[in-house]
Amino acid sequence: MSRREPVNLPKHVYPVDPWRIVEKQYYPRFLAQMETMFSVSNGYLGMRGVSEEGKPVSENGTFINGFYEKWPIVYGEEAYGFAKTGQTIVNVTDSKIIKLYVDDECFYLPVANLLAFQRSLDMKTGTLERELLWETASGKQVSIKSTRLVSYKYKHLATIAYEVKVLNANASVVICSEMRNDPCNQSNDGDPRRAKGFKGQVLIPQIYYSKDRRIVLSHTTRNSKINLACGIEHEIETDCPYEYNSECAQDFGKVSISVDARAGVPIKVIKYISYHTDHSDIPNELCSRVERTLNRAVFLGWDSILSTQKQYLDEFWHQSDILIEGSSDSVEAYQRTTELQQAIRFNLFHVLQASARAEGNGIPAKGLSGQAYEGQYFWDTEIYLLPFLIYTAPRSAKNLLKFRYSMLDEARKRARDLNLKGALFPWRTINGEEASAYYPAGTAQYHINADIIYALKKYVEVTGDENFLYREGAEMLVETARMWVDLGFFEGDSFHIHGVTGPDEYTAVVNNNIYTNMMARQNLQYAAQTIESIFQDYPDRFASLLDSTNLDMSEVEEWKQAAAKMYIPFAEEMGINPQDDDFLNKKVWDFENTPAHKYPLLLHYHPLVIYRHQVIKQADLMLAMFLLGSEFSPELKKSNFDYYDPLTTGDSSLSASIQGVMAFEMGYLEKAWQYFYRGMFMDLNDLGGNVKDGCHMAAMGGSWMLMIYGIAGMRDDNGTLSFNPRLPQDMKNLRFSLKVGDRVLRVHMEENSASYLLEQGSELVIYHQGEEVRITAEIPVIVNSKPFWNGSSHEESRKLIA
Repeated sequence: MSRREPVNLPKHVYPVDPWRIVEKQYYPRFLAQMETMFSVSNGYLGMRGVSEEGKPVSENGTFINGFYEKWPIVYGEEAYGFAKTGQTIVNVTDSKIIKLYVDDECFYLPVANLLAFQRSLDMKTGTLERELLWETASGKQVSIKSTRLVSYKYKHLATIAYEVKVLNANASVVICSEMRNDPCNQSNDGDPRRAKGFKGQVLIPQIYYSKDRRIVLSHTTRNSKINLACGIEHEIETDCPYEYNSECAQDFGKVSISVDARAGVPIKVIKYISYHTDHSDIPNELCSRVERTLNRAVFLGWDSILSTQKQYLDEFWHQSDILIEGSSDSVEAYQRTTELQQAIRFNLFHVLQASARAEGNGIPAKGLSGQAYEGQYFWDTEIYLLPFLIYTAPRSAKNLLKFRYSMLDEARKRARDLNLKGALFPWRTINGEEASAYYPAGTAQYHINADIIYALKKYVEVTGDENFLYREGAEMLVETARMWVDLGFFEGDSFHIHGVTGPDEYTAVVNNNIYTNMMARQNLQYAAQTIESIFQDYPDRFASLLDSTNLDMSEVEEWKQAAAKMYIPFAEEMGINPQDDDFLNKKVWDFENTPAHKYPLLLHYHPLVIYRHQVIKQADLMLAMFLLGSEFSPELKKSNFDYYDPLTTGDSSLSASIQGVMAFEMGYLEKAWQYFYRGMFMDLNDLGGNVKDGCHMAAMGGSWMLMIYGIAGMRDDNGTLSFNPRLPQDMKNLRFSLKVGDRVLRVHMEENSASYLLEQGSELVIYHQGEEVRITAEIPVIVNSKPFWNGSSHEESRKLIA
């Protein structure tokens, strides 16, 4: 469990709203945290929630998914096969800046006399809005309103509507809309989770020009040689007299609008913003693409762009919303439900922001809300984010799997670097090359291969997309299976895998990590099953597969043999699975005498100290029990949970959701709710202490799993859906939807019953508390639910977090 106290946002400043994150006064104490929480993104382009004026700021940031700088990894002592090149997402040209001057007095938040202030992230419209009233030193009252969005429909477009109105007098008003290449790339300050700082100039100027109210700048990264072009265009709407001028240089551009403002007459500036990047297109071509995007934006206009944003969000929430209705018996119960409703929507909204237009790229560990973890992609995507996307946005899930497929050639090269056959996907990457310099806790996590295949298998089972399986999927299956057979070896009657690291990064380079072995076994089984099916039923596709992989069918027999003989460690005397061959021989960490300020351990203890102990950073065996639940008996799950749960530190945001789901399954209600609220409020209550660096995307995906796999009790082993509801006493209703192939299943759970409705699609068979339920289109099936909670409430557990 967490040893860190939650950061409770003061309700008078941050009131709870089920559809918005609201800030009712300028509150610099949480400046850095709110920059993350108020980020807006579409999966391609992301902007941190910094004020339009650009200051005050903790970490400014505008990021483009997949736009990175590479740098040589320097080792004190090198060895063969070490990763050679690091990759870090680049903080690109800042185009959010709009500065205001009234009678030459500059508006600056920290010193402004604010008569009113409110900022909100609206999750129904996908906009960041701010409205304030500023009184100048001379007594003039100025209303300032802004609305910022990054478009979901138009991938390369963002826009800001900025309105100024002097309420009680005439005044001279100047609005300066700027773009500036002055990136503040954070340094890690000794925290390996933060991004590497760059020395010297990263973005090299190429082209810059202005014309009328438009400015375009182009740059190229120094080492990775990726081209960037960005531009701004403006519309001015006012009945007041005005004039404007433009200027630009290599790293700077500005459009200044001077207005003779009349009392009560609004001045509205619409700022259109576009970014385009490419590895091969020359800067001139990228500038042309930027201009076309800006031309389209001007043609469409602000109202149309805002309307499409709202429409996109309507469709998203129609499919993805989790609706909670709590007890109305007391104000406290209503407040708890509202907080929970806000939290789940906040988490799912940020997952949307990280994934919607991530086509051709992965999902960075922090989305596009911060630069931490270098903007790199991890296994978090496949295990923590894809379940939500598979069941709500299968096209996005497919795009992410296609992105992994696009990295297959690099994965083949990486396997050669590690003297292996087949392919080994990178532990950390942006461009497909391994970027993990610390191999014991990075490269040694070979389970990345099996994680990707697990996600592929789930995607195919839920969507029925066998075309993808038999084309891209089959090739990945062949190469990953080859890697496992080459990595492992037979000893006696068992197949062993040595020298690996499982999900738990506090236990490194071990033999027979149980998570790795069990996931590898499924990888091998699925590869053999799929290739045999193609061989028998699709001869043309099989011929193509032979051409791309040089497959010999004798290999398939090797995969089947390795899977059948996979060694799964078990300690008879203790009745549990060892996490690996040596884990139980180590000394248990002295939790009792480790003070709270020494967590996370990775920031205070040498890795070798940690490696000598039984101490777990994140769910490992527990994760295997969740992902491969049918392979453990209920008794074994309980024994394993009882042993490993106390050893897990909560140092990773990845753990709470898995521990929570398993605690629900075990019937450990107090623990279940503790983990549930930790996972649900990871970022809203800054439980990791580093929200300032960006959102925890895996934890946000995990919050969906806590609701669906935890409270709703869903399991989907081998494509069969079953539910075992676990609604607490003061949660009266739970509603959510799932896409299953061509079907949309609407689920409505209450304390003593559940309703299943097919909104579209053919018949679906599910299981409710072990009983078969057959559902046909538009005819709801209502079934009774056996009591689970025995009168238990989650009120006390909620207090532990709040």
